[in-house]
Amino acid sequence: MGSKMMRAAVYHGARDIRITEVAVPTPEHGDLLLEIHAVGICGTDAQEYNSGPHLHPFKEPHPVTGHMGPVIPGHEFTGRVVGIGPGVDGIKAGDVVASGAGLSCGMCWQCRRGRTNICERYATVGFQRDGALAQYCLVPAAICLPVKTYGLTEDTAALAQPMAIAVHSMRRGRLTEGETAIIIGVGGIGAFLTFACAQHGAEVVVADLDAGRLAIAEALGATQTIQVEQAGPDLATLVTQAGVNPAVIYEVSGTASGFTAAMNILPSGGRLVAVGLQHAAREIDLRTQTLAEREIIGTNALILRDDLPEALRLLAARDDSWRDIAPIALPLDELVSEGLLPIIEGRSGRIKTLVDPWTEERRETMMFESLPVR
Repeated sequence: MGSKMMRAAVYHGARDIRITEVAVPTPEHGDLLLEIHAVGICGTDAQEYNSGPHLHPFKEPHPVTGHMGPVIPGHEFTGRVVGIGPGVDGIKAGDVVASGAGLSCGMCWQCRRGRTNICERYATVGFQRDGALAQYCLVPAAICLPVKTYGLTEDTAALAQPMAIAVHSMRRGRLTEGETAIIIGVGGIGAFLTFACAQHGAEVVVADLDAGRLAIAEALGATQTIQVEQAGPDLATLVTQAGVNPAVIYEVSGTASGFTAAMNILPSGGRLVAVGLQHAAREIDLRTQTLAEREIIGTNALILRDDLPEALRLLAARDDSWRDIAPIALPLDELVSEGLLPIIEGRSGRIKTLVDPWTEERRETMMFESLPVR
């Protein structure tokens, strides 16, 4: 299929994504060629578009992938197998697969102890090599799982990568059944984290600025929600007033105010999981952390072997549609205007936005009924 052409969103630098035609890639050893109908975008994609390149390699070839220069983004995706390279077993043409997107070497000391997400030679499809904001995407079969046994549609399975990150974040906090967790921020990861923690048997308290997102958090299993007003009492005061005593706090907003609130709330013996990426250094009173035996835990990406199957199971476990999280899929031509810019400007009304590179106009997501085969 290498001589065929496809439509793709190609990143050329800050504020420069071009919808153009490029060659359909050819699968090599261990590869799958996927036809893409559902790919999610997130805050990292928006940041790359707005002020990058930060993760995309432009100045020199990436040491793992060898990629340099313009790149097709898209790291949250599912696809139908339309091409299979040599050396691939257990997957056949027509299968729908979800991908974890992360590439690890399998040989370094981190990989040998199972922590593939912090591999010394880590790379990601959609950042350091071409991703899925295109009609076709080439991806190693080793980082894909068929979704048929879970009964998921392509649109639902496209949520698996961020759900897997939420699963990994939850596990980093060592949350146990019956413990209370506070989740600060109900964006994409925060929403999935709410569901994962609730399904794990925890009492889940969710804080956010937006009443609509808090209503979705309740539908996902939050036992209590706290709306933080811009000019009202801070979150620490509201948590104290609510009488909440958390074992674990997940700071997902990535904001200075969210991190400060989390540190003020964290009790002795508590665990703070820093999920959201902070954009500046923060001061920490280490004496207090030592005396109170408080933990600050970092988390990054996902461990495919452990987290992606659980993410798929959780997506299948919800009786309701996931359309409240991802209501529509955009065409490629609306990627910037209706997808990335609303995230950058803080006006997106959707927790998660999907893109369908094949559609010519926006469509409702199909969470229970599969898309027709082309």
